[in-house]
Amino acid sequence: MFFFSTAAQAELWGYIDEKGVAHLAAERLDARYEMFYRGNDSSDSKTGFDSDKDLDSKGGVMSRSASQSQTNLKSNSKIQTYFEISPNVKSVKHHLRDAAKTHKVDFELLQALIAAESGFDPQAVSPKGAVGLMQLMPDTAKRFGVQADKQKTVVQKLTDPKININAGAKYLRVLLQMFPGNLELVLAAYNAGEGAVVKYGNKIPPYKETQNYVKTVMQTYTALKPPVFLAALTQSDSTRTTPTRVKMEIGGATVGGAVGRGNMIAPLQIYSNQAAGTSLN
Repeated sequence: MFFFSTAAQAELWGYIDEKGVAHLAAERLDARYEMFYRGNDSSDSKTGFDSDKDLDSKGGVMSRSASQSQTNLKSNSKIQTYFEISPNVKSVKHHLRDAAKTHKVDFELLQALIAAESGFDPQAVSPKGAVGLMQLMPDTAKRFGVQADKQKTVVQKLTDPKININAGAKYLRVLLQMFPGNLELVLAAYNAGEGAVVKYGNKIPPYKETQNYVKTVMQTYTALKPPVFLAALTQSDSTRTTPTRVKMEIGGATVGGAVGRGNMIAPLQIYSNQAAGTSLN
């Protein structure tokens, strides 16, 4: 199981462009961004819930403030609505469900990762050559069964949502087995490569891009999962008294095996480079 808890007032801002591509950030980067998600005011170190909150009869969290609860519900519904009605998301949901079932990867995790990687643009290609929904480099895709044939190259095949999602989910499953119980390291490895995580003692590498990428996906994943589910994650291991606490912020990062390949959607790349003190050329 995975262990993490949401931070106080975790926020997710975003907008959908004219192509239906999602752009997400932890803060309002410009006037186009609206509140997509707001987390709880604070979270208990063991459960992820506020220490002075109770569960209602249906297992939901009862808010300390009715007005705050209504505000949160209103903002939270935007991220849920996007994943429910976006044509780009709806067109690949059956592939996501199939891959989630086949490779035993959480459906919501796949959604969160793709939202950060490509904004659900199946034709996305990074400046460094990462391709498709899960922004796979061709060499990574080859490791997981994508081969060229007489009709199409590996790059061309990776623009097929079914092929891309299947290969990406296979890779994610390998990382889940490599770093059991620590989703943050799984995501860091997807971003910077498993070798980088091992190099730094099974910790998130000290790359700003990778650190921001992990926060990006975790923030979105938190927004998609029910609060009771997240609490259950932190309570599942009797040997762990305090879950890893993650301050959820959106940042940019590169994925799938090497940092600095520029394969994030533009707003996340800009945010990451600003944080790292660099500029785009």
